[in-house]
Amino acid sequence: MVAHGGTSVAGSFIQTLTMVDVATGWTECMPLVTRESGLVVRAMESAQNLFSWLIRGADFDNDSAFTNDVVVPWCRTRKIEVTRSRTHKKNDQAFVEQKNGAVVRRLVGYGRFDGVETTRVLECL
Repeated sequence: MVAHGGTSVAGSFIQTLTMVDVATGWTECMPLVTRESGLVVRAMESAQNLFSWLIRGADFDNDSAFTNDVVVPWCRTRKIEVTRSRTHKKNDQAFVEQKNGAVVRRLVGYGRFDGVETTRVLECL
């Protein structure tokens, strides 16, 4: 499983937590109204309910929304192995980057969206 929340830029806008099962290619894209670790955990819980198998591992990029004292302990209590990509090595997340282009950007483009209502609309997508 690979997760990625997007690139760091100024301002507050909806981020996408993209989760890809490397073995099957199954992809879940979960919009996050803000870049906050509690929302990452909730999104991972929602994604787990959509997968027909248990999440056994998560390879995060080095974003602080993932590598913190909320998400990592939550993963460990569920026996989800946590690994991280190398700092400043975007290609370490190749599965996610491909799905961000093929799924997220193809459906919603490159625009920056914000707000709770827009997040709900993106969840329906």
